[in-house]
Amino acid sequence: MSTAGVRLHIQGGHVVMDNGILQVTLSNPDGIVTGIRYDGIDNVLEPLNKETNRGYWDLVWSAPGSNGIFDVIKGTSFRVIVDNEEQVEVSFTRMWDPSLEGKYVPLNIDKRFVMLRASSGFYSYAIYEHLKDWPDFEIGETRITFKLRKDKFQYMAVSDNSQRYMPLPDDRLPGRCQTLAYPEAVLLENPKMKELAGEVDDKYQYSCENKDNKVHGWICTNPPVGFWQITPSDEFRSGGPHKQNLTSHVGPTTLAMFLSGHYAGQDLVPKFRGGEPWKKVFGPVFIYLNSSAIKDDPFWLWEDAKIQMMREVQSWPYSFPASEDFQKSDQRGNVSGRLLVLDRYICEELIPANGAYVGLAPPGDVGSWQRECKDYQFWTRADDRGYFSVSNIRTGTYNLYAWVPGFIGDYRYDAVINITSGSSFIEMGDLAFEPPRDGPTLWEIGIPDRSAAEFYVPDPDPSHINKLFVNHPDRFRQYGLWNRYAELYPHEDLVYIVGVSDYAKDWFFAQVPRQKENGHEGTTWQIRFELRNVDRNSTYKLRVAIASATLAELQVRINDPNSRRPLFTSGLIGRDNSVARHGIHGIYWLYNVNVPGAQLVDGTNTFFFKQPRCTSPFQGLMYDYIRFEGPPSCGSSSS
Repeated sequence: MSTAGVRLHIQGGHVVMDNGILQVTLSNPDGIVTGIRYDGIDNVLEPLNKETNRGYWDLVWSAPGSNGIFDVIKGTSFRVIVDNEEQVEVSFTRMWDPSLEGKYVPLNIDKRFVMLRASSGFYSYAIYEHLKDWPDFEIGETRITFKLRKDKFQYMAVSDNSQRYMPLPDDRLPGRCQTLAYPEAVLLENPKMKELAGEVDDKYQYSCENKDNKVHGWICTNPPVGFWQITPSDEFRSGGPHKQNLTSHVGPTTLAMFLSGHYAGQDLVPKFRGGEPWKKVFGPVFIYLNSSAIKDDPFWLWEDAKIQMMREVQSWPYSFPASEDFQKSDQRGNVSGRLLVLDRYICEELIPANGAYVGLAPPGDVGSWQRECKDYQFWTRADDRGYFSVSNIRTGTYNLYAWVPGFIGDYRYDAVINITSGSSFIEMGDLAFEPPRDGPTLWEIGIPDRSAAEFYVPDPDPSHINKLFVNHPDRFRQYGLWNRYAELYPHEDLVYIVGVSDYAKDWFFAQVPRQKENGHEGTTWQIRFELRNVDRNSTYKLRVAIASATLAELQVRINDPNSRRPLFTSGLIGRDNSVARHGIHGIYWLYNVNVPGAQLVDGTNTFFFKQPRCTSPFQGLMYDYIRFEGPPSCGSSSS
């Protein structure tokens, strides 16, 4: 590996950063990555594309009530920030003023690119700033996009078990494929790699949760070269650790996603009103290139990329970014403690919150972190004894939030936590989470893990498969699974019998409309259960945790499916679109429904879960977990 110093060359309409390992060319003053020379490949980006369509920051924005505008962010001013043998950092800015209202998003945007000595890659980050009293606006999405050479990069890797040779972009053109229910999904009919014929391609099949979305990219086998997008921290991503985002897909395209409404809808679209000031640093992310000898296995490059990802994670927060808006380690704080759970119907004593997700996010209501999309979040997982440490927290005011796998509900530490520059460690001590509970569990369906993955996920239509997801733990990523419901239940809806049915086999993963010849119809699922010694003067509790909702409504009735007024209705909720986008969760909802004992009977009872909305095959609900509790002094029992 070269140890030459970093050199910066300014050549009229282009700027070149070169450290002897790779050479990165950017347009001046646009700040678009037009070329990356590495290991004998003159340009790993697609030279057939226009220079503006190779490597770029982009966003989708809108004025309130207007349609979204796609904007490839082009700078109007170029500056050299750092230029020495150890580091080059360059800036491409686009400043906003009132003459640009309606034409450009009302943000000052400063895009930075950094190259270090002996580094096999380069970094990019950006500072977005909306000044006080500037116009209202919304950001639907912002990201970095790289489009690689299609003749070179044909093997994609997103995780250890999600990697494969991918179709070419030409395979998605008319005459080579059939568009399915929406434009992103196509059935490959005449691909250039004949073995891919009959498979479905859809970029959403390769989505990934933020917490797992740290490295992904592409491998060229001749010569053996890898191109990887590494995100060492989630602090600047929206929606918390479980928010799903796109990764890499046919193009070959690699994305660094920062903001998006995918798997969440408008809840995760930041909206700025009333002249609200705002500033945020997105990144840095690392673009890593690696190579191996011709005789070596090129797929080893994925293993090396994972090792490099761990190095980047361990180096966070980076010490080299020159912008004062990116806080260094000595400006940040750390919070530690222990989270315990108190559920007296499981154990009289406090028990450790084993594997809890614990994070600091802006102050808000309990659970508000999953809809937070303007500021920073910092998350970790507790160990098996409930101990946690959240490190490298930017200065600011936060609440501490948590949720615990195996328990419903959310935890919030009520007091605000102030992180000041260099505040070192704040020790929280023991914290107790009391999950929602009124009485003993009479029965339950599923696992409280904010996902529907434990329920029955059918095999796909054999004519619409992606071979990667055959016998794969993420089998829900297959296309068209929503159509299987009507095949399994062509006339009557799902009936689940407590104590007899098995939720892994008998509870369909999504309550979707039934497809009919002339459209769709809503569905009503039944949960039948036996009760003895009903206390008719007490109140029972039905708890329904929903893993995802798309323009759906849950109506709950007890023992009379035709009662005019339901016992409970959620109203219209959710725009996750997780059914169509092959997610198994989106935004989490928890409903706690009082069930009067007077409406229950000794013997067989039935809950009717009706989802009446049916204008689209993708509408519906994914359940996380359902529990029925007796009253606190419960003398009744379930058989």
